[in-house]
Amino acid sequence: MSNAQIIGEPKPIPPEIDRWNWGAFLLNWIWGIGNNTFIALLTLIPFVGLVMPFVLGAKGSAWAWRNGRWDSVEHFRRVQQRWAIWGAVIWIAAIVMFAAIFVGVFSLLKHSEAYQLGVARLQSSPIAANVLGTPISAGNPSGSIRINGSSGRAALSFSASGPRASGEVFVEAIKQNGVWSLTRLTLKVNGSDSTIDLVGGRGNST
Repeated sequence: MSNAQIIGEPKPIPPEIDRWNWGAFLLNWIWGIGNNTFIALLTLIPFVGLVMPFVLGAKGSAWAWRNGRWDSVEHFRRVQQRWAIWGAVIWIAAIVMFAAIFVGVFSLLKHSEAYQLGVARLQSSPIAANVLGTPISAGNPSGSIRINGSSGRAALSFSASGPRASGEVFVEAIKQNGVWSLTRLTLKVNGSDSTIDLVGGRGNST
């Protein structure tokens, strides 16, 4: 009976490894598979997955120590340090990749012919100059552009400001036979409930 109790007792956790595990936190379920700690797969469950990385960071070292075969504490620490390094490398690479995608999309919109056409028409519009004052500066665009060969369609918006007022500009444009043209250019002045049609020169209440 005493032998059975000894065999069933959990492996004691050395105090020098009972600390935050960055590899478990950063790589969670991948780390769990590699360390025979399959409770980490709970990170794949919606909502639970928001909490589990923090649980793994706090408890991961103890679980990995009990679930794995380690030659020594130093062996365990070396392996977990590698997991932490790879976790940091992967997260940094992911952040850089998403930042590059964001910058690429932003650059595409800002240098698009549809945006440049909208800004040029806005800055040359007597109506916009009368409302906003001059010079008129245009902000960064957001929206979407779809191009299919010599045709395309764009729907963008950007801020505009001048000495008198500021507002939001909405642009819709189409590309036909390789040439962009505006189909909509409206200005909504901040603090106003109406929009100004800069293509047709009409004011419309909203």
